[in-house]
Amino acid sequence: MAQLSGQPVVILPEGTQRYVGRDAQRLNILAARIIAETVRTTLGPKGMDKMLVDSLGDVTVTNDGATILDKIDLQHPAAKMMVEVAKTQDKEAGDGTTTAVVIAGELLRKAEELLDQNIHPSIIVKGYTMAAEKAQEILDSIAIKVDPEDEETLIKIAATSITGKNAESHKELFAKLAVKAVKQVAEKTEEGYSIDLDNIKIEKKAGESVEESELIRGVVIDKERVHPRMPTRVEGAKIALINEALEVKKTETDAKINITSPDQLMSFLDQEENMLKEMVEKIAEVGANVVFVQKGIDDLAQHYLAKKGILAVRRVKKSDMEKLAKATGAKIVTNVKDLTSDDLGHADLVEERKIAGESMIFVEGCRNPKAVTILIRGGTEHVIDEVERALEDALKVVKDVMEDGAVLPAGGAPEIELSIKLDEYAKEVGGKEALAIEAFAEALKIIPKTLAENAGLDTVDVLVKVISEHKNKGVGIGVDVFAGEPADMLERGIIAPLRVTKQAVKSASEAAIMILRIDDVIAAKASKPEGGQGGGMPGGMGGMGGMDMGM
Repeated sequence: MAQLSGQPVVILPEGTQRYVGRDAQRLNILAARIIAETVRTTLGPKGMDKMLVDSLGDVTVTNDGATILDKIDLQHPAAKMMVEVAKTQDKEAGDGTTTAVVIAGELLRKAEELLDQNIHPSIIVKGYTMAAEKAQEILDSIAIKVDPEDEETLIKIAATSITGKNAESHKELFAKLAVKAVKQVAEKTEEGYSIDLDNIKIEKKAGESVEESELIRGVVIDKERVHPRMPTRVEGAKIALINEALEVKKTETDAKINITSPDQLMSFLDQEENMLKEMVEKIAEVGANVVFVQKGIDDLAQHYLAKKGILAVRRVKKSDMEKLAKATGAKIVTNVKDLTSDDLGHADLVEERKIAGESMIFVEGCRNPKAVTILIRGGTEHVIDEVERALEDALKVVKDVMEDGAVLPAGGAPEIELSIKLDEYAKEVGGKEALAIEAFAEALKIIPKTLAENAGLDTVDVLVKVISEHKNKGVGIGVDVFAGEPADMLERGIIAPLRVTKQAVKSASEAAIMILRIDDVIAAKASKPEGGQGGGMPGGMGGMGGMDMGM
């Protein structure tokens, strides 16, 4: 509302909420900090789990930051920005989502203290930007180069990433599975390694125990053979991949065939039968004894394939067809007539097995498969889902190290080093920006502090000891949450990829800076839900006033 010659001028529609200046910053910072506090208790090997129940009553039990934030139904826009931090971290580095969100929350808490001292947001933003850039340089300088071929180091990295998750009791097994799988699908290039994790298929089946999980050097398809008379086991398999239906083709345009006598009908049916027979003859002629078809297989074609002793599977997903091609060396053929013996792939064994009461096709013993499958077993669906999340993190961190060839000590060591170095940098810079750089340095201590807190240790005591030892003994000193004292993380084999920490600091600082730059929030009135009351709450701003975060 504005006044013009005594007349009120309505600018924003009725029901719109607006927060300006310090109010907008305070509420945005509070919303972002609540999100950081929500996931903070899950950080580290002694972190706790969250139980998330959705509107349908489905339950998820996890301590994976990205999963928690993805499943929470949030309304506040600043809170949603924190979720974006976790998603970006997950996409770019695969691990460290909780770390990124916790750092962002603490950066905003420290910024609020500076705002209370009447320091302008622009100065804080400038200081934070300088600190974030300097942090990237410091991390590069303390990174330790590793050989991407060094399996022992890769297993340590995978195990560190799994520690603290529900799969921790089997971290040795899953660390080895992750390393073997990534090394198998890695493509050597001139620059180093190129790894596409889509080539590692994860299949989950409840039943047995987690120890029964295994790596299959090939592909597992959650399908069964199409005909009971087909063999269940084919050794020395020659595999054809066909991406058309083994059925009589329908005409492109609508057509009508007039049949006036029984003879014509018989010849028409014979012709259809011959076409299907020819297709099967062609497959047998090139030497294929296993066929995977992306579309359907006619009942008659199934009968002929079974007579020839060929194992056939239909309606295989496109992504699975591509993995089969990479694993067996087969070429995907669009037309059966074009199939040749050169198009066939090879596997030592193709077998249908019953897993947890369901039939699955195992394609095993491929010569040099560029696609593999990890089959996860476990007592319940919840256990399997959490193991899958831990395994995905492990696969991603192994990929990071093989591509970058650089690691850092974990356990809060890099954050302590950054904090010490940025304090020194602040003294060099001087001016009001130095206050923001010091605040940035102080905020990074939240990681070792939280690790100690979640392990039930005296945080002040542990932090003082760790920082003192870090200064005296070097970069590798971090928090050993099991012993409750400072320890050399490199000696303990607790290491993480350089990419994870760099991305966490980058994502956190960018999110904090973006939230600090907002000085005006204009929220439109929410439309009334179907059959309910509108409640007059602005769209997407549930809880801007009372901060009932819609969680």
